Parts: sequence; C-alpha cells; structure tokens
Amino acid sequence: MAIETPEKDTEVAPARTPQQAPRPEGHVLNFFSHGFLWLWALMVIIPVAWIVLTSFKTTREIASDPLGLPAALHWANYTNAWINGNIGNYFLNTVQVMVFSVTGTMLLGAMAAYVLARYEFFGNRIIYFGFAAGMMFPVFLALFPLFKTLQNVSLLNTYAGLVIVYIAYSLPFTVFFLTAFFRTLPTGVAEAAIVDGAGHYRLFFQVMLPMAKPGLIAITIFNIIGQWNQFLLPLVLLGRNPDDAMISQGLANLALRQGYEGDAGALFAGTVMAMIPIFVAYIVFQRQIQAGLTAGAIK
Repeated sequence: MAIETPEKDTEVAPARTPQQAPRPEGHVLNFFSHGFLWLWALMVIIPVAWIVLTSFKTTREIASDPLGLPAALHWANYTNAWINGNIGNYFLNTVQVMVFSVTGTMLLGAMAAYVLARYEFFGNRIIYFGFAAGMMFPVFLALFPLFKTLQNVSLLNTYAGLVIVYIAYSLPFTVFFLTAFFRTLPTGVAEAAIVDGAGHYRLFFQVMLPMAKPGLIAITIFNIIGQWNQFLLPLVLLGRNPDDAMISQGLANLALRQGYEGDAGALFAGTVMAMIPIFVAYIVFQRQIQAGLTAGAIK
C-alpha cells in the first residue's frame, strides 16, 4: 500500500515581462532634431568664418579666389577700415549712444516690470498688454511721426533724440520679459525686507534687483544686440552727416566708399570689427543668458 506524501508548497516565480524595446520614433526624432541643429550651426558658422578669412585677403585675392584661403594675413585691412574707413569714429558714436540708451531702457523697464509683476492695481493688465502690443507695432509705421515729433522738440539729428527713441523702441520687449521673470521671484524675501522696515525703493534696488540679476543680464544683452544692429532709426533720425553715424550706417558708408575705391578687404575687416563686441558679450555672459531665459519659464 503506497503512502501518499503531502506535496510541498512550491513558490511560483512571477512571470517576467519582456522589456519593451525603445520606440523607433524617438530615435528618428532625435536624428532629425540633431541633424537640424547641426545644419543650423553650419549655416551660421560657415558665413562668419568666410567673412573673417576674407578680411585678411587683398582685393586681388578676393576677386580671383573668393572661397580660397588668404596667402598671408593682410592686417592692413583693419588699419584702413579703422582709420580711412572711419570705423573707429562710428564705433565710439555707437558706444556713446548705447551707454545712455541701454541704461535707460533697463532702469525704466525693470521698474515698470517690477510694479506690474508684484503689485495689483486697477489697469495693471491693461498696461501690461499695452507693452506687449508694442512689440507687434512695426517701426516702419512710426518713422514719420518720430521724425516730426523730434523735429518739433528740436531733438532731430541729435544723440539725445536717438537715445529717447531707442529706449521707447526697446521698452516693450524689456517689460514683457522682466514681468514674467519678477513673478517667479520668491515673495518671502520681499516680505522679510518689508518687516525689517525697507521701503519701496530700498526693496526694489537692494533686494529685488540683485535677485533678478540673471534676467537683467539676459535682456541687457538682447537690448545691446538690437540697438547695436539698428540701422533704420539712426538713418532717419540722425540725417546724413557721416561724422555722426552709428556703426551700422558706417558699414553702409564703408561699403559704398570701398566699392568705388576697390578696397574690399577693408570692408570685410570693418564687418568683423562690428561683430566682435557682440560676439565677446555673448561668450562672456553665455551662462547668465541661459539662466535668465530658463528661470523665467520655471516657477
């Protein structure tokens, strides 16, 4: 007679689910996105590199082999552009105007954005959307009114009038950008400063502005780039006196002058000198620009 033995409980291992293979759509998307970025980088780098290399060529080399490398570094092109092409004078004129225009834009823009972002009052949203609408207004429609207005107040063909127009032209984007940035700043620090007896001016200049440093640096660089490359406003509001021209006007005058004189190397050298300040500013403040752009989007 067989004796039945109880069956031992056996643990059943959980069934392993097969790992899902990564979707091919993600790889395809990454391939196209990275390919597009590389294509965009080449489209930007190649023309800039060609301008820099061409600035060291002689006029004969530019005409005979425009895509080739220079036989020797012809530094005389930069001397001719700075002295004979008057790029040095245009450079100083632009810096002189932008010191006041960028400073005024950032001061007024930061004050307006701080009030719109941190205080609730009647008409707050109307003023904010008014600044936002200013970004969509084409500058071409304002040329004649600006010309007549500056002429009536005796500011036409003056640097002071150009500074005021630059500030008004740059304020909409500055206020729009900084308003979103000031809203992301913590309110606890501001409340603690108010409890300690800080007034509105002290709270703004000593507490809020240092906290908004990344956003201020980012928008300052954008304003510098925009005002440095501005061509239409100084062309209309400064008249045709070549000694008072901005850097963009100076390059146009240099192109016309060197076109008749046949010195194309000086023209390319002047273009390189006009690009250097913006390039250096972006390289120096690259991290601050990225931090300012991303901080405004994260709350």
